[in-house]
Amino acid sequence: MDNDMISFAPTDGRALRSAFGRFGTGVTVITTFTESGPLGMTANSFSSVSLDPPLVLWSAALRSKRHDAFANAKHYCIHILGEDQQDVAHHFATQGHDFSDFGWTKGADGAPQLSGCLAAFHCERFAVHPAGDHSLIVGQIRHAAERPGEGAGLLFDQGRFGTFKPKT
Repeated sequence: MDNDMISFAPTDGRALRSAFGRFGTGVTVITTFTESGPLGMTANSFSSVSLDPPLVLWSAALRSKRHDAFANAKHYCIHILGEDQQDVAHHFATQGHDFSDFGWTKGADGAPQLSGCLAAFHCERFAVHPAGDHSLIVGQIRHAAERPGEGAGLLFDQGRFGTFKPKT
């Protein structure tokens, strides 16, 4: 181990969360359509898995009130947020039923697609795996869309939102 690093037990949840926070990630909002209407959830635990078949994964906390709806959803849409969509990320991080401030359309499989995002992946549930205090939700992409032109993604790093600034 580096001498300039501070060691901690992996059971120290606060320290572990802080160390995980050193890994900057993109920000997504996942949406699905339920019996009560559209539902959304902010997540930064998104990753591509496979190109053939086209698979992606994200994770939902078991303690989330929206966990079961997403773990059981047959279809959902993952939205890659742009740097100008911090309000969308905050909104769906705290509540998921109110879509009134955001433009959206119903996708071919029924999942809501938010307007203005950098990319959207309409997925069909491929697998859900238990993983500690989360579920890993794997989806097979059935339709994908990308906003034309340039646009920086919204990033989450050390508990803050921001963007990538390339070195010159």
